[in-house]
Amino acid sequence: MYYLDTSVLVALYIPEINSSKIQDFITGKAKMSISPLSKIEFNSAVSRRVRMKDISRADGIRIISFFQLHIKERIYQSFPILQREYELAQSWIGSFDTALRSLDALHLAVAFTNKLELVTSDIILAKAAADLGIKITEI
Repeated sequence: MYYLDTSVLVALYIPEINSSKIQDFITGKAKMSISPLSKIEFNSAVSRRVRMKDISRADGIRIISFFQLHIKERIYQSFPILQREYELAQSWIGSFDTALRSLDALHLAVAFTNKLELVTSDIILAKAAADLGIKITEI
């Protein structure tokens, strides 16, 4: 099963350079997964695009509504962030061995503890995942 990083998730809803590659990758694959953090980051990314005038306010509302509909329809399996994920993320950051930021560390902890393959277009996150032994697909 695959865990979609926010960089990939946003590109599924807002056209970007990698959007077609990402769509091709997930087509026909097993159910994709996210976490509650993905939902917050998705809304933040869409909001940022609206504020930067990359997309209209109406498009932003439509995109967020479409994503929420997909969540309701269970297109994505959602994995919770539990105490073990917080502790693991804290441990990784506290080791000083990666350039992980707090929220990225939580994404990786969800993928790691649930034995999910991370799908990302974030080069720094992909490197940290590889360094930590997390299986990744970089798009």
